[in-house]
Amino acid sequence: MFRPRHSSADPEPEWPDPCSQSSWNQPHSRVQPLPKPSRQEPVFSTVESVEIRVDPVIAQLPSLEPSLLDKLRLWINKGGLALLDQGLISGSNFILSMLLARWLTPESYGVYALAFGIYVLLQLVYGALVLEPMAVFGGAAYRKCLRQYCRSLLWTHLVIAGAICLLMGASAALTHALGWTHGLPGALLGVALASPCLLLLWFARRAFYLEMSPARAATGSMIYCVLLLGGLFIVYRSGLLSPFKVFALMGAAALLADVFLLTRLRSELQTGGPAPVIRETWRRHWRYGRWALASCVASWTPTYIFYPLLSTFSGMAQSGELRALMNFFSPLDQTLSALSLLFLPYAARMRAEHGSQGLAVLTRNLMVLSLAGAGIYWGLINEFREPIFRLLYAGKYANVSHLVPVLALGSMFWSAGYGPAIALRAIESPYSIFLAYLATTLISVIVGIPATRAFGLKGAVWASNASEVASFLILMFLMRRKLTSGPIEVPSCP
Repeated sequence: MFRPRHSSADPEPEWPDPCSQSSWNQPHSRVQPLPKPSRQEPVFSTVESVEIRVDPVIAQLPSLEPSLLDKLRLWINKGGLALLDQGLISGSNFILSMLLARWLTPESYGVYALAFGIYVLLQLVYGALVLEPMAVFGGAAYRKCLRQYCRSLLWTHLVIAGAICLLMGASAALTHALGWTHGLPGALLGVALASPCLLLLWFARRAFYLEMSPARAATGSMIYCVLLLGGLFIVYRSGLLSPFKVFALMGAAALLADVFLLTRLRSELQTGGPAPVIRETWRRHWRYGRWALASCVASWTPTYIFYPLLSTFSGMAQSGELRALMNFFSPLDQTLSALSLLFLPYAARMRAEHGSQGLAVLTRNLMVLSLAGAGIYWGLINEFREPIFRLLYAGKYANVSHLVPVLALGSMFWSAGYGPAIALRAIESPYSIFLAYLATTLISVIVGIPATRAFGLKGAVWASNASEVASFLILMFLMRRKLTSGPIEVPSCP
């Protein structure tokens, strides 16, 4: 578009007169022709010179960077979709459990509960070895080759799924040979068939969070929820409901959702770097996941150890009272768990792009967010606890409503530890998480046993609070030591 510069030896270029009579065929035009440029005035015929002249104009334009309000609106939208995604999965399982309690016999429902507990254990193992490392490495080390990385993880999934099928199939055959009744062999066989599809659904949903796209994951969860509950109603109306058919239905619904999600993943995940070696990917996952797996076991103990303790020292009724109290903790727990699907890969990306300083800022913001949310939630629960107890429990457990503020105190420390826990996972330090949860477990045992024996439910709640305070302090100490010990190494995509 621009003419090249002319040397002094070149003849002066001819400049056409756009306003001449020959051009416009207007003999009475009063428009004067444009003057020719003199040699003293430079002809701006290069890109560099044009940029110099346009810069002042560009400087006067409004900034195109997103405002703080735009960023806040974006995170609210993504956070709401993450909550919707998690709520669809948790809600469908909750509705399924409630309907089965109504429709199955007590013995069959007990078989379903036992088999579902085994599936939850398999999900914890899979999450520790595949899903949580995937959120960390997918947001940092493999962020430039996500499609190849997810393809290598699919091979890992096939190996784990094959092992689950063999293990659960052998368990079903063993229980059948031993003569177990009430449908336990069939339920275990249903777990063997459904678990690979259900775990693949968790994998596909988590993969979309690597691209910060919870909308796709929520769509897959919606497909699963509609197919599961619709199919359950059809099976119930046909009179063929059993634990085996329930798990087979769960697996079929998950399989159809898997097809949709994997198809979208193939077209939407970005490519870039070379495909990672499967052996190297598994080595990284195992190095990270072994401590995440230990953390799952350590975090399970403080949550569930007080139920058998109360049953032993104070009777089964107080275990029910503790469950009634902990039901108020579940919404907050599910909310932060859902948001961690979004924040963990984002924290790993912040670590890769901005180092320890950016991660420290994110940790502080997450602490403020979680504490503010927990404070608002518990403030409402505590203010209306008596009518809430009457509404939910039909007048039962009103004698323990005064312990809601005590439970809220421990929950606030638990919420405050959310930010440091995300940061430690993002810098690939699950060992630090394990240390914090191990301290929580030790305090639960050392303090919880005598406190529960002496004070019953009140002692159990206060002992749980002590363990949460210890966990928060240890998480803060380990996070500060990690972030201030030096620059954080970011592994590259191999």
